[in-house]
Amino acid sequence: MKSLALSITLVLVLAFSAIGQTLEDYYLIAAQNNPRLKAKYKAFEAAMQKIPQVNSLADPNLSFGYFISPVETRLGPQRMRFSLTQMFPWFGTLRLQGDVATVLAEVKYQEFLDARNKLYSEVSAVYYPLLETKELIEIEEENLQILTTYKSIATSKFENGSGSLTDALRVDIMSSSAKTNLEVLNKEIQSANAWLNALLGRDNGAPIEIKERLTIPSFPVEVLIDSLQNNPLLERMELKIKASELNHELAIKQGLPKLGAGVDFVIVDKRNDMAITDNGKNVLMPMVTMSIPIFRKKYEGGKKEALLLTESYQAEKKDVSNQLYGSFYRFKIAMEIQLDLISSYDHQVQTIEQTLELVYASYANSGQDFEEVLRLQQQLLEYRKMKIKASVAYYAAEAELNYLTAKSY
Repeated sequence: MKSLALSITLVLVLAFSAIGQTLEDYYLIAAQNNPRLKAKYKAFEAAMQKIPQVNSLADPNLSFGYFISPVETRLGPQRMRFSLTQMFPWFGTLRLQGDVATVLAEVKYQEFLDARNKLYSEVSAVYYPLLETKELIEIEEENLQILTTYKSIATSKFENGSGSLTDALRVDIMSSSAKTNLEVLNKEIQSANAWLNALLGRDNGAPIEIKERLTIPSFPVEVLIDSLQNNPLLERMELKIKASELNHELAIKQGLPKLGAGVDFVIVDKRNDMAITDNGKNVLMPMVTMSIPIFRKKYEGGKKEALLLTESYQAEKKDVSNQLYGSFYRFKIAMEIQLDLISSYDHQVQTIEQTLELVYASYANSGQDFEEVLRLQQQLLEYRKMKIKASVAYYAAEAELNYLTAKSY
């Protein structure tokens, strides 16, 4: 456990000086700075300190007595008495107490791991929509440039008498809508930056530098269902079951007598009325003590409590396992659905681009069907947006699967 704690400490204090550019970079920053994760790790460290507390003997008892009326003995009057006693629990009790504390510390460690994995999932849940927003901004800016070109052509045709003023006005309406969308998207960037900084444990205004672009997935990432066994929630429940079983053994040990060893030292004054052998000799008396656990209800209650907790944790582990497996299939199917949608949107985009090229060429020659040009341009824009949103939904489902399977980075 000590080497384990050391390795975790090294991870948490890892110096990270470069500006974050990728998702993995932000994982490292979050692991280093997030206060919630630090709290979980401190709880683990505190649990580790419980081990030496329960693994040690109780403090010895030292008592002192003074005879106000000296007790006369053959060797002289007794003046003072010192007693030193050390109690020992039944054989194996200390080891069991240490084992229970160690297992409970491991439970805290698994909670720390789960908090870390959940934090990574939360970072992903902000990061990918941030990439989405940046991509949408690029699409809207590109759309504005195209609309500007369309307006120039429509105005030129109107001035030449081969077009209608209505065409230019329609372009103005669409351009105004695109500019409003850009304003909204830029505000969403600010909001997402603030939330990501909160997860990273930084000031809300800290700059977010992202150099990655949103890649469009073409095939699903292979995630094995057996990887669910790596989830810290399952390991945590298994450790709780182990701790309750050890507590049952400990309750049995605590119901056995405790043994004690000690010594009494009595100071004896000399007799002045006669000369005898060993006159005034002090007394040293070894002692053995034993507790008698006759009040059995508390020990029986401790054993029954441990058994009931074992059954409770076993049922809870089964519930956690069911939820993990159910969530696994849900997110895996969600990834497959998004891939199907991406493929469909990609086909639609290609078809609309080809159609738009033909309709636009017809309009450039005849000045007719400009409304159809704008409709196709708007439709193309929507399908491109839906393709990006489906990609983000895919990565969001993948991040959830990574959390369920406790993927390491």
